[in-house]
Amino acid sequence: MSAFPGPPKFDDPYKEREYLKGRLAAAFRIFGKYGFDEGVAGHITLRDPVDPTTFWVNPFGVAFSLMKASDLILVNHAGEVIDGGPCRLLNTAAYMIHAAIHTARPDVNAAAHSHSIYGRAFCALGRKLDTITQDSCAFHNDHVLYESFNGVVLAEEEGKNIATALGDKKAALLQNHGLLTCGGTVEEAVFWFMSLDKCCQAQMLADAAAGGRGGETVKIGEEEAQFTYKTVGTPLAGWFSAKPLFDVIHKETNGEYLE
Repeated sequence: MSAFPGPPKFDDPYKEREYLKGRLAAAFRIFGKYGFDEGVAGHITLRDPVDPTTFWVNPFGVAFSLMKASDLILVNHAGEVIDGGPCRLLNTAAYMIHAAIHTARPDVNAAAHSHSIYGRAFCALGRKLDTITQDSCAFHNDHVLYESFNGVVLAEEEGKNIATALGDKKAALLQNHGLLTCGGTVEEAVFWFMSLDKCCQAQMLADAAAGGRGGETVKIGEEEAQFTYKTVGTPLAGWFSAKPLFDVIHKETNGEYLE
């Protein structure tokens, strides 16, 4: 039996940087493919393996579906663009949210936020997810509700408040705003985002159907939810679940995103 796969390991941080920038560009292609782009909103960040105090992010105003590794920009702790592609516009909200998370969470190498339709619809309800499906078990006791909305995140304090609310969890529902997910790998952050958005969709459908019959959804028991979490909610589960998405993007684009 072959060994279960995992993220590649590198001895050279510069080779690791090159590989991870390709994965980040592919992540944007995935977000574009699944409609997680709207105008210029949304961002995914990657901690730089060469200088972990900096992170790579998408340049403001470049389409997710056209993103290439060479387009990505490198941002330092002061919010200055110090390297990257031809367009070096930085989304202030991306910096404020992600800089705070990367600073507060050394275990987080990637974080994703976008205004997906089901995510932002569910975030208008002011509540956390119920554990009603196998997939939602991945977020059981591992997501938070950030109950404040102070407009577009342009202030450092708001970014820090979001990071504080996130704590050690993998996901946050930003009330009246949208979803935020994070992980030790780009793949993990991307899969948790996609799965969380679908869990929001499933719960809204189930709640509407149950409510229409004057009832409630059936919740998964605590013991069963914790047991299932250990299979579907781990970092390796997130990475492996995302692998097919990245494989498809590579095939569909002939690797163009790596340029």
